[in-house]
Amino acid sequence: MPLFKRKFLKYKKRFILVLTAVIIAVVIFIFIGVTKPLYDFASKNNLSPFSFLSLLLEKEPNLKLTNQRANLIILGVSGGNHDGANLTDSNIFLSIDFKGSDIVMVSVPRDIYLPSLKTKLNSVYYYGEKRQLGGGLILAKSSVAEVLGKPVSYAFKLDFTAFKNIIDLIGGIDIDVEEVFEDRLYPIPGKENDLCSGDPQFLCRYETVSFQKGLQHMDGERSLKFVRSRYSNDKEGSDFSRSRRQQQVINVIANKVKGMLSVKNLPLLKRMFDEVYKYLETDMNLKEMISIGKYFFVNQNPTIRQVVLDTGDDVRNIPGLLVNPPLWQYDGVWVLVPRTGDYTEIHQYISCQLEGGNCQIKPEI
Repeated sequence: MPLFKRKFLKYKKRFILVLTAVIIAVVIFIFIGVTKPLYDFASKNNLSPFSFLSLLLEKEPNLKLTNQRANLIILGVSGGNHDGANLTDSNIFLSIDFKGSDIVMVSVPRDIYLPSLKTKLNSVYYYGEKRQLGGGLILAKSSVAEVLGKPVSYAFKLDFTAFKNIIDLIGGIDIDVEEVFEDRLYPIPGKENDLCSGDPQFLCRYETVSFQKGLQHMDGERSLKFVRSRYSNDKEGSDFSRSRRQQQVINVIANKVKGMLSVKNLPLLKRMFDEVYKYLETDMNLKEMISIGKYFFVNQNPTIRQVVLDTGDDVRNIPGLLVNPPLWQYDGVWVLVPRTGDYTEIHQYISCQLEGGNCQIKPEI
C-alpha cells in the first residue's frame, strides 16, 4: 500500500475517533442540561428519578375532580411585617376542565360579605390562620365555595413578591393598558407602620403611580403596581377594575410561559418553580401539582373564560350580581352583597359558566 494512502487512513481513523468523542460529549452535555433540573426537582421532593418519571407518564390525573373539573383558588397577599400582611387582596377561582381544554377564571371581590362568618372575604384567611396553623386555606376554600356554590378542592396562597420575581425572570410582559389612571395612595412596601413624623394622614406611606393608555412593557415592580392599584379617582379605582387588570396580567404571563414550555427552557422553568415555591403555601401535594403541570404542558392553548362578579355598569346599562348596601346595615363597613339577598343567583350563574352556556345577567326587576 502506498505511503500516502496509509497516512490518509491513519489520519481518517483519528478524525473519526475525535469526531465520535465530540458527538458523545455534546450528547452527554445536552442530556445533563435537560435532565438535571428534573433530577434536582425530584431529589428536592424526596422522589427517586423512576418515581418522578412514572408520575409524568401516568395517563389519569392525580386530582380531586368534580364533573371532570379541578377547582382551586389562588389567594394573593402583600406579605411583610404589618397588620394587613395576611389579608387577601386577590381571590381568584380557577376551574380546569380535564376532559377538554377549558378554564374558567372568576375574580371574587375582596369586599364580598360572608353571613356565615360575619366578615369580608379578604379577612377569611387571616382569621382561619389565627384559629389554627393551616386553617387559613381551609376557611378560604369553604368561603369561596359558599359564594360560588362550587366545591373548592385546592388553595394556593402567594406573596406578591413571587408574582413580581416571576415576571422579571421571564423578561417582563407587554400589557395593553385600556384606560389612563393615576393613584396617589399606592402603598410603599416597608412603610406600612411609619408614623410619618406625626402626619395624621400618614402620607409618607404612599406614592403616586400613573399609567398611560396603550401597549407598554412592564417589569415585575411596574406590573405589581398595575394590578394592585385601587385608589384612582375614576372607574379604575374600583376593586372590579383591579380584578380585571389582574386577570389580564395573569393571561399575559400564562401565554408567555406557554411559549417557553420546551426542553431547552427546563432550567428556566425550574428557576420559576423554585421562585414560586419560596413564597407559596398550598394544600396540593406533589403528585397533584405534577398533574396540573402536565395539563398545561399538553394543553398549551386552553380557552380561558374570564368572569368578574361586580355591581354592573349603570352608564352602559349592564346589570351586575352584587350591590353595595348602606353602611349602617353593616356597622359602618363597606361591603358587597348579592343583589337578591342570597347567593342562589350567583350559584346559577357560575354553574352556567362552567357548563359553557350563554350566561346572561338579567336586569333587576
